[in-house]
Amino acid sequence: MTTHVLILCTHNSARSVLAEGMLNHWAGKLGCDVRAHSAGSAPSGRINPLALEVLNQAGMATGACRSKRWDEFIADGAPPLAIVITVCDSAAAETCPVFVGAAAGQPVKLHWGYPDPSNAEGGEAGKRRAFELTRQAIGYRMLQLLALPLGSMDRSALQVALAEISRN
Repeated sequence: MTTHVLILCTHNSARSVLAEGMLNHWAGKLGCDVRAHSAGSAPSGRINPLALEVLNQAGMATGACRSKRWDEFIADGAPPLAIVITVCDSAAAETCPVFVGAAAGQPVKLHWGYPDPSNAEGGEAGKRRAFELTRQAIGYRMLQLLALPLGSMDRSALQVALAEISRN
């Protein structure tokens, strides 16, 4: 059975899109039955072009990327979510979405915060570097997530394992 992972950020334009792209890419490469989705509580309606650029440069398809509301994942017919990850930067006083979604079951919820690469200093070159570093950091955690025996873990064991990844 496919493990569905929802990655949330406020605007669904950069970090959550990077995470969705990285998780789907690595799941496909490794033959894992995992499907990532991303959404926002207040989506911008557009993907940051630098997010698409760094994903493309890393060999990842971006044609299906779109900025969307999280409502899609609590509606009837939504995929059954096993994991919900927020990626906003609470250290920068960003408002992280709080996913309630009773219709989506009781997914394991966790926070993997990353600074917003859109706010990086150093002009265009500084932003590009920040986007690439964020993509790499997210990719590292996504590979750790995919190394877990997701199909055989109960909710409690999954919560513990994902919390451990959070500390790395």
